[in-house]
Order: sequence, then C-alpha cells, then structure tokens
Amino acid sequence: MTTIPPWTLDEFLERRFELPEAGQWSELIDGEVVHFQPPDIDHGTVVLNLSKAFSKFAHATELGYACFDLGLRLRSGPDTIQFPAACYFVEGPRFAEADKEVTDVVPAVVVELTSTSDRVAQSTLRTAAYLRWGVSAVWTINPRERTVTIAHPSDVERRLTTADWLEGAPQLPQFRLPVADLFVEPEWWLRPTKRG
Repeated sequence: MTTIPPWTLDEFLERRFELPEAGQWSELIDGEVVHFQPPDIDHGTVVLNLSKAFSKFAHATELGYACFDLGLRLRSGPDTIQFPAACYFVEGPRFAEADKEVTDVVPAVVVELTSTSDRVAQSTLRTAAYLRWGVSAVWTINPRERTVTIAHPSDVERRLTTADWLEGAPQLPQFRLPVADLFVEPEWWLRPTKRG
C-alpha cells in the first residue's frame, strides 16, 4: 500500500485551484486536504452583515482590521491551515495581513460559521484548535439557529440568541452589535424584481 506524503503549505497554495470549487472550501489538516460542503446564501448574508459591522467599528475606533477568508496556519510539519469566515487583528501594522493568502500571525478574534452540517460536526474541534494556537476569542455563528457561541481560553462558552447583543470586549472594546443584525437579509434581496 502506497502512503501519500502530506501536502505542505506551498503545495496546497500552488494546487488549490485544481481542487473542487477551486479550493474555496478546502483546507489542509495535518498535511491532508479536507473539503467542506459549499455554504448556502445564509452564509453570505452573515458575512456581508459582519463585514459592515467590522468596517464601521474599525473606522470609528481606528483599532485593527478584519480579514475574510484568510488562511490561518495553526501548525507546521505537517501543516494545518484553516480558513475561518473572518478574523480580526488588533496588533501589528494596520492591514499587514490583508493581502495574504495564509498567515502565521494570531488574530485576536476568529469568526466561524457553522453553515453546513460538516462544519457543525467539526465546530468543537476547530474552536479548540484556535484557542490552543493563541486566539483570545472564537465567535461561532450558526445561521440556521440564529445564535452566536463565544469561546475564550479560560472561560465557559456563552451562547447568544437574537435577543442578545454581541459584544467584543475585551478584545474589541466598544464593539456592540445586536445578534439579530447578523441575519438581516440585504435590502436588494428583499426588493421585488421589476418586470418590463
């Protein structure tokens, strides 16, 4: 039986576009390529709303910046690269990680979306991996249940519903967002289509 050698970070980035869905939903776990199910439109809605909230916060406070679909290398030899929906950096030069495909720099906050059944199944393991790596807070957003679970290294997980506010302190002081706002469909989506 032939053993397939583990992929390295460089091999993954070089061959990523040959993978299903051009590698958009693929990751590297201990050198092995893992494919996730493509998410539905609810995933995009949450990302859009979160990007607006992060942008507003960053402009108002001038504290850090958000990155979306940035690969985080949690481990080397064999390499593990996970792609959370978003992450927020508060240290280092502003936007230093923004144009990278993958980074070794640990963000303050990682945002996961459990928008597919395989991501739900892997959620606990993924959160634990981020916290071991040094991330201060992991926000796991579940679009179907409309909840946010917040995990810290030395604290009990908290589960928020649409009746609650998502607060970023202490990592993102002054960040406050109604959880319900994460799931609001954009106006252009709700607007009826004109027929000529």
